[in-house]
Amino acid sequence: MKIATWNVNGIRARATQLCEWLERDRPDIVCLQELKAETPQIPEQCQVADYHAYWHTRKGYSGVSLQIRKDLRAADPVFSHPAFDIESRIVQADLGDLVVASVYVPNGGKDYPAKLEFMTRFAEWAARLHAEGRALVVCGDLNITRTDMDVHPKERKLNAIGQRPEERALLENLLNAPLVDMGRRFDPDNPNLFTWWAPWRNLRARNIGWRLDYVLASPPLASRAASCVVQADVGSSDHAPVVMTI
Repeated sequence: MKIATWNVNGIRARATQLCEWLERDRPDIVCLQELKAETPQIPEQCQVADYHAYWHTRKGYSGVSLQIRKDLRAADPVFSHPAFDIESRIVQADLGDLVVASVYVPNGGKDYPAKLEFMTRFAEWAARLHAEGRALVVCGDLNITRTDMDVHPKERKLNAIGQRPEERALLENLLNAPLVDMGRRFDPDNPNLFTWWAPWRNLRARNIGWRLDYVLASPPLASRAASCVVQADVGSSDHAPVVMTI
């Protein structure tokens, strides 16, 4: 089973690339972020018949999607979003003992306290599901680098949003649910593992980036995973897809 996440940075701009990626990789579960479109604006070509799909959207801003291949689950999944989500930033699917979520954490540039509040509620949500005995996979753009190793040395900046100690502490609190950071599970010592590159000065080609996009999984699922890779060569978004194979 393949579980994939991608911040497309505008689904209308990335429609053809998204379809090509889906056809090539055929992930079983697809989590998308930063759609920047209302549901009627989702390109028809992106509404793939092979998937159950939920589009949780907001005009020109934010927006997430969760798609589950029909040959993985024939019946319609139960899609929902928690009460703390007020900006179309999280959608979850109830798959029996498993909950999968596509998440787009605020970047904090316009309202930093709101980002911290979202992360606090997010960690509480994950811990509650774990306490209920549910397995969990969280996929998305968390807009926080876990450690300095997750930022290229040329991009490390004192007090930069996405690198602040209090943000990283909240990310660790989320991981205490418990969840396993799958990118680091398979590539623990790689200082060049990035998923986002600022769209200037050829930074992506030079791999001068940040690791902001994650697949996090409950330990029983993490133990069954075979790989988790960053597809840095895919698409023209400023983010790359991340794909976990179980």
